[in-house]
Amino acid sequence: MSSQDEQFQAAAPEPAASSAEDGMTWWYRWLCRIAGVLGGLSCAFAGLWNCVTINPLNIAAGVWMMLNAFVLFLCEAPFCCQFIEFANAVSAKADKLRPWQKAAFYCGMAVFPVVLSLTLTTLFGNAIAFATGVLYGLSALGKKGDAISYARIHQQQKQMDEEKLTGTLEGQPL
Repeated sequence: MSSQDEQFQAAAPEPAASSAEDGMTWWYRWLCRIAGVLGGLSCAFAGLWNCVTINPLNIAAGVWMMLNAFVLFLCEAPFCCQFIEFANAVSAKADKLRPWQKAAFYCGMAVFPVVLSLTLTTLFGNAIAFATGVLYGLSALGKKGDAISYARIHQQQKQMDEEKLTGTLEGQPL
């Protein structure tokens, strides 16, 4: 076995272990990945367009957006970066992050160019990358509870409210 094969096997994530840990369904995981790839594309094109100017802040924001695109491709779609040797290792480490960590990283990464240069190009270019962070943030919140649990909690709260109400009425003279 060659050293590249060993690196690939060491860097390859275990899909069963990662999906069991974060509680994401397969279709939501693919939705997040597709949003990451689309966010990378929008950041790349908008960043390139943003660099075609003489304003230095726009150029800095455009360069940052292209860096965002590279990071999104590297983390979400390492097959797009086959020419980079460490792409699979970075992707494996990114897969081990918790969803809230990815959410904070992607949202923070997308907000910085907008703060640097507030233009329509930076807003629309980073919107999908920010949405990717929001999707990961929503997955970090967990699944919605079932109706039976909510009904039980509502019934207990209603009983407590009635007990408080009758307790205050009994304590007051009529």
